[in-house]
Amino acid sequence: MERRQFLGNLSGPVLAACAVCMGACSKGGDSGTTPGTGGVTPPANANITVNLATSLLTVGSSVVQDGVIIVRLATGNTPSSFTAVQVACTHEGTSINFNSSSNQFVCPNHGSTFNTSGGVTLGPAAKALKQYTVSITGSTLTVTG
Repeated sequence: MERRQFLGNLSGPVLAACAVCMGACSKGGDSGTTPGTGGVTPPANANITVNLATSLLTVGSSVVQDGVIIVRLATGNTPSSFTAVQVACTHEGTSINFNSSSNQFVCPNHGSTFNTSGGVTLGPAAKALKQYTVSITGSTLTVTG
């Protein structure tokens, strides 16, 4: 086989593989969103329970369940001592974290920050996180919304 024929036969599969790789490396990631548009869909109809006798024992602690991050903001087992928001950043869908020293949610991907109610305090995210309703019965915290 001549070199020209070999290279001609090889170029088709190589180009196809490159196209697949380039698509996998797109900016939108696998979240299915358009960057900066807030196209992330938060979990609907959340119904999550947490046992406060074993979880969220200290201020600043958090748990993530079914696409929602629940954080203890203060002592006491009252609804105002907790917050629950969608865990996916509204910019590109990266999971956010809670920073207890600054009392805000932070996206590790591009640095967006959100207050404890989910409001944007620093972009590039332009849309607030969905906040869920927290209720408490005995030692059971329930998140709905």
